[in-house]
Amino acid sequence: MKLTAEKITEMRTHKGWSKSELARQSGLHVSTVSQIENGRLAPYPGQIAKLEKAFGLESDKAQS
Repeated sequence: MKLTAEKITEMRTHKGWSKSELARQSGLHVSTVSQIENGRLAPYPGQIAKLEKAFGLESDKAQS
């Protein structure tokens, strides 16, 4: 699954998390989460991996 800004926001709100909570769960800074969700920052692979882990998703590499 490709994590787009919209998908990240959708998944975060579905879990009932604030941006601050997603930041805590993922280990990212809250401003980073905000910039990713607002489309001002394209996340690096390491940031994507942290978000996937926070959401309980397996990365594409782990599935192959």
